[in-house]
Formats: sequence, structure tokens, C-alpha cells
Amino acid sequence: MKDSMSLPIAIETKGGITVIRIDRPETQNALTVDMMAAISDALVRGERDGRTKVFVLLGTSGVFSVGSDLREMLNFADAGRLDETVIRFLKTIATIEKPMIAAVDGLALGLGAHILLHCDYVIASEWSAFESNCVEIGIIPGGAATLLAPRVMGPQRAFEFLVLGERFDADRAYQAGLVNRVVSAADVEKTAFAIAKSLIGRSLETAELTRRLLRGDRRDVLARIDQEIVHISDRLRSPLARDTLVAYMRKTH
Repeated sequence: MKDSMSLPIAIETKGGITVIRIDRPETQNALTVDMMAAISDALVRGERDGRTKVFVLLGTSGVFSVGSDLREMLNFADAGRLDETVIRFLKTIATIEKPMIAAVDGLALGLGAHILLHCDYVIASEWSAFESNCVEIGIIPGGAATLLAPRVMGPQRAFEFLVLGERFDADRAYQAGLVNRVVSAADVEKTAFAIAKSLIGRSLETAELTRRLLRGDRRDVLARIDQEIVHISDRLRSPLARDTLVAYMRKTH
């Protein structure tokens, strides 16, 4: 089954795999509120649909996603809070029960990097790069990154990644535990589908139960998302944060 959508999100389910591709390369796959809604809906549908056994998240050649669309972030700054659709997206990504695999070929920035912390397996091309730019643009990281990054990387590396905003190349991301495997760009998606098929070939009920035990009770993750949202909203109401965001946009656009 293939969904035809006007949004730059391509969704297809075949052979037990639901593929969600972010396809807005002209903006480096920046995520709008509508795109986040489409991804959330696809995950929820796949969760309920017995045909979906595993999710595969993809970007395009050269970029996974640079995170939230900064023009919309300015709107959030004007409103002084995050849109409810963004909050739903963050919580859906955090609580999905079926395995999620991500294939990264290029840049994963901001929220585009943070959502990888919720994936079970991340494949990256050898020239991929990962960076959390939230502090640089005047807000704190979201999506429970402040909880999950220290768990994955350790507190010192998480400080480098989230607070200093250091860019991790593929090898450093692998050493930090953010990435499971580094392959050539030509093999990124092929490897993701191979891992997905290997999961489908196992006892899915047992795999999902083991995954649930590995991930633990997600209430702490949801609580951290709520806590981060409070601080993000506080920052968005700050004139300094808005000025910082505008300055960053001028520098990068």
C-alpha cells in the first residue's frame, strides 16, 4: 500500500515494512508542523495495522533532516509556546511499540538528530554528520534528548553534543553509541532494509517484548519531554531567544 500525499512525506507499506521518507531536499528536509503530523499519523496507523512489523525512517541523499523548520520556530516564538502537533509528534516517536530503524545519509541536525535517540537501530553513511544546534539558536534540546543522550553517550559526550553543539562525524557518532553501523552511502538504505527483514524473520512477539524491556518504562521519557517543553516555551517567550534565532537564520540562509 502506498499513500499519495501532497506533503513532502512519502509513506509506503510493503512486506511488513512501513517506510517513512522525509522528502523536502530544497530545505534540507526541514520539518514543518504538517510534516510532523503526517509522520505521527503514519506511526499510529502502522502501530495499529497488523501488516506493519517494523518502521524504517529515511531522508534523502545528502541529508536526513535539519530538524524543525526555523520559520515556524519564529511563529512559535511569537506565540510563546510550541504547537500541540509538535508535542504529539515528540510523544508519538517516544512511545511507538514497534521497532524503528533509521538510515542517515548526510546531515542530521537538531530535532533531526534527536529523534534518532528513539530509534532501535541507526545506519549512517560514512560521510554523515550529527549535530544538536538548539543551544546555539537559543532554546534547549527537546524530544527527551536531555535524558536519552546521556544514557546513550554518557554525560560527558552528551555535554559535548547538546551543550557545546559539537558536530559528530559518522565514526564519532558510532563511538558515542548514536549510530549502530557505518556503511558506504550506496549501502545505507539497503542495510536498513536488510535489518528490517531480519527482524521480520524472527519471532516478532518475542522481539517486541524484549524491546519493551530494553527500553523500560517510558513514563520518565514522557515526563522529560513535558519538562523540556516548559523550558522551551519559557525560552521562546524571551526576546533574547527570538533575536538569537533570527541571527542564526541570517547566518545559515
